[in-house]
Amino acid sequence: MRKLSALAESLVGSEIVRLGNAISERVKKGEHIYNYTIGDFNPKIFPIPSELERLIIQAYKDHHTNYPAGNGIYELREAVSYFLRKRLNLEYSVDEIQIASGGRPLIYTVFKTIVDDNDKVIYAAPSWNNNHYTHLTNAQHCVINCFPENNFMPTAIDIAPHIEGATLLCLCTPQNPTGTVFSKEGLTAICDLVIAENKRRGDDEKKLYVMFDQMYWTLTYGSTEHYNPVSLRPEMRDYTIFISGISKCFSATGVRVGWAMAPTEIINKMRALLSHIGAWAPMAEQKATAQYLYNDADIDNYFIGFKAALEMRLNKIYNCIIALKEQGYNVDAISPQAAIYLTIKIDLVGKTTSSGKLLEKQLDVTEYLLNEAKLAIVPFSAFGANADSAWYRLSVGVVQLNDIEKVMQLLEAALEKLN
Repeated sequence: MRKLSALAESLVGSEIVRLGNAISERVKKGEHIYNYTIGDFNPKIFPIPSELERLIIQAYKDHHTNYPAGNGIYELREAVSYFLRKRLNLEYSVDEIQIASGGRPLIYTVFKTIVDDNDKVIYAAPSWNNNHYTHLTNAQHCVINCFPENNFMPTAIDIAPHIEGATLLCLCTPQNPTGTVFSKEGLTAICDLVIAENKRRGDDEKKLYVMFDQMYWTLTYGSTEHYNPVSLRPEMRDYTIFISGISKCFSATGVRVGWAMAPTEIINKMRALLSHIGAWAPMAEQKATAQYLYNDADIDNYFIGFKAALEMRLNKIYNCIIALKEQGYNVDAISPQAAIYLTIKIDLVGKTTSSGKLLEKQLDVTEYLLNEAKLAIVPFSAFGANADSAWYRLSVGVVQLNDIEKVMQLLEAALEKLN
């Protein structure tokens, strides 16, 4: 086979997409599978706000189908500035905001703006796609392995030994894949670490920047609160690049409107890079979102119903998993905090199926759950964790409420069959 670039030859595709495609093929052949792998929403269950939908349709009727400005239309950047001030008390001007087609191109652009070849990038495992973006940038992987004791969130103590010489620290809260968040104290300690490190570095040294992915920040439940570096420590403003957008807060993953906030000099470089990639949010969607973000009452009303429906699903499945644990099965779960994910543990390695097959590896467990319980979930190994991790991400964005009892019954039956 013809050799291509070193990057192309070494590239590993998304494990989640690969798993999703494999499941889709089985479904096409008539198999019924409860596919809770993709971090997306079923729009029949969770549609975008009706007013946002109306505004998008109207924007197309008004023929807003030309190229948008490279950094996003002015009206949208103004609206994002208002939205941030209103909802998070964050002050960012239109010149400190960059619009793109969702979070992915912005994250890639942050890496390309900040990171040089062989620079050290610190990120947690599990976490979404940081391993791949680090590879795409030919950077050094500095992986912080996280554990359930800290809700799979990295701590300042974890990060401190690796911070010297690092260029980028990737943080995400609420976290994908875990659905957990930083505590106020935990994030403050990390901010203090970054501030101290940057003060230590000389004027001619590259600073340590934080990419702060808060795409799920509106989706918190119960007493859970979302915190961000700049509100906790204003000094972090010079070193923080936010990633956010409407994808998760308005169930609008396919609408493709995301934004980054950062100091102007960083945003200008990101805009220049994106001008060559062309990953702009569509003009009509930008026009519609620019109008919708001022609609405080409609947004508040949407959040109430949307969040309640997600929380109900998360809690119902969590309670079922804990009930199975109390029956003696080797399963566990972390109480829902945020996002659309439930972190569950299914530790079956060493068990034998009714047909006599030994579940030797966690991959065998994943396959067993798919074949026997018809349950498709994503192992944390797909997010950079060790291959033998027994923890999984279960996404509730496509979960039908009346399916939960059936799925849990199938899971219990599958667990009962093992020796």
